[in-house]
Amino acid sequence: MAGRAAPTARRTRLGVELRKLRERAGMTTTQAAALLGTSSGQLSNIEVARFGVSADRVRVMARTYSCTDPALVEALVAMIGERKRGWWEEYRDILPPKLLDLAEIEPHGTSLYAAHSMHIPGLLQTVDHAREIYRQAVPELSPPEIEHRVSFRVKRQAVLYREHAVPYRAVIHEAALRMKFGGPDVTRAQLQHLIKVGEHEHVSIRVIPFDAGSYPGSGQSVYYVSGPVPTLDTAQLDQSHGPGFIDSEAQLAQYRLLLKRLEAAALRPTESQNLIHDIANRL
Repeated sequence: MAGRAAPTARRTRLGVELRKLRERAGMTTTQAAALLGTSSGQLSNIEVARFGVSADRVRVMARTYSCTDPALVEALVAMIGERKRGWWEEYRDILPPKLLDLAEIEPHGTSLYAAHSMHIPGLLQTVDHAREIYRQAVPELSPPEIEHRVSFRVKRQAVLYREHAVPYRAVIHEAALRMKFGGPDVTRAQLQHLIKVGEHEHVSIRVIPFDAGSYPGSGQSVYYVSGPVPTLDTAQLDQSHGPGFIDSEAQLAQYRLLLKRLEAAALRPTESQNLIHDIANRL
């Protein structure tokens, strides 16, 4: 097996899920390796994505661990994927690895869901709005760093416009719509962009108005990427030091409930579009 200097996000997640299956089966790496006809060191390297693994090997491991969910097994096999480099690899030595992980995970999602209270979701930001956000970063980013991040964000947005695009839902608090990042003109263009994107059949943009009062998860920004099976969902949280990823099944269940409650607090899509129109017209 060949080692991998920079394992991809999907290969890393595959290793994590294989480890979870082994642990659920109550096996140590030594016990599992003996049944699989390999060494505990090789098995450990597969679980931390240092070594690659074949589709047949994944199926054998799943059987050895008594996994009875064929949909999960085939989803794990699909995570092996092709060995070609994604477009995000051109940013490998320029941007933090976690940002590249996000770009790799998105295209494989079966649905995308963003919930933001103080910012417009990244996939819905205009170039000028995104640039202003990065200008306020702490620690301060240099002009080239800002432009690299803006171009990366714009390229990520292609996931919304590809053929057979998956459903994308966003819940945004009214506060985010009224934040005048870059001034009235930039804000107006950003709101008009939201209205335009919201007209796509697969896109749903809903607003939590000030009148809604308190609501669950206030102050949090959550981006939820649904996998082919719920076990392989990913929740991404915005943090000051960069994106953080959650793959624990118990925590994923909590975030699914949170997003459901957030959506219940929001206006319907048509009412949300009307509110966005009204705010843009008042600028």
